[in-house]
Amino acid sequence: MLSHEQIWGAIDRLAERHALTASGLARRAGLDATSFNKSKRLSQDGRLRWPSTESIAKILDATGASLEQFLSFIRPSEPAGTLAMHGISPAGNAIPLIGFAQAGAGGFFDDGGFPAGQGWDMVEFPVAAGQKAGAYALEVQGESMLPLYRDGDILIVEPGAQIRKNDRVVVKTREGEVMAKVLLRQSAKSIELLSLNPEHPNRSFDLAEVEWIARIIWASQ
Repeated sequence: MLSHEQIWGAIDRLAERHALTASGLARRAGLDATSFNKSKRLSQDGRLRWPSTESIAKILDATGASLEQFLSFIRPSEPAGTLAMHGISPAGNAIPLIGFAQAGAGGFFDDGGFPAGQGWDMVEFPVAAGQKAGAYALEVQGESMLPLYRDGDILIVEPGAQIRKNDRVVVKTREGEVMAKVLLRQSAKSIELLSLNPEHPNRSFDLAEVEWIARIIWASQ
């Protein structure tokens, strides 16, 4: 039986074959640009979302690929070189790891805040990998998050997870700033964040200024 990961992996490889991102492939097929984003592959409550047969038919038509070619992209297991593109290691509990400073540089996340691109290291996660698909780790750098998080602490975040008031979150702005805060309030247009370090001010952003927000689910304290 084909797995959720295998089907989405085949779509990613079809896009790569034609030098496209997942968003670019969706646009070429006449679909919404976010149709194949990693944030769309899981619902907010963690349920798997599958691409429709209509969507697959459209991307095959748009690229000229046959069904046989598409099926050839489906692999029984992912090679080590693709771990950074899929978030969770297929064997063991290893997940991608990157420092806060590097995270702000761009190229490591898709539009939904899921790990993408190259350059990730790997770190062991003390929860079965299959339970938190898409989770990744950020290494705290500097003293701005004291006293709660120290330099070198590892924060594991789960993109797409439902976020509530008083949750600890990591936020990346469209200007490239990455920060760990506490969510005080979120409306349809803005968010208010409490700083973990009392020496740093609280922050407020229009949602248009936020690239993504992800809930912190574990910290190596």
